Amino acid sequence: MADIWGRLKGIIVERLGVDEGEVVASAHLIDDLGADSIELVELAMAVEEEFSTPDHRVEIPDDDLAELVTVQDVVGYLGDLGVGDN
Repeated sequence: MADIWGRLKGIIVERLGVDEGEVVASAHLIDDLGADSIELVELAMAVEEEFSTPDHRVEIPDDDLAELVTVQDVVGYLGDLGVGDN
């Protein structure tokens, strides 16, 4: 299975309809990748689904979502939740 970065990148490409090359660690989800508020919520839901396991449910509360500005923020957040590379 792919690492966190690869899995997250795939979700972003699919959900936001951007080119893979645009999804870099420093990319701003709104300013650089063009996500609107609805897309951010859908992105969070997709991330929760992708990274949850039967033993570890990933949840991104709205307050936390507001703090996830860049792709790297999301990667770091997942790491803080204990999500590891498979």
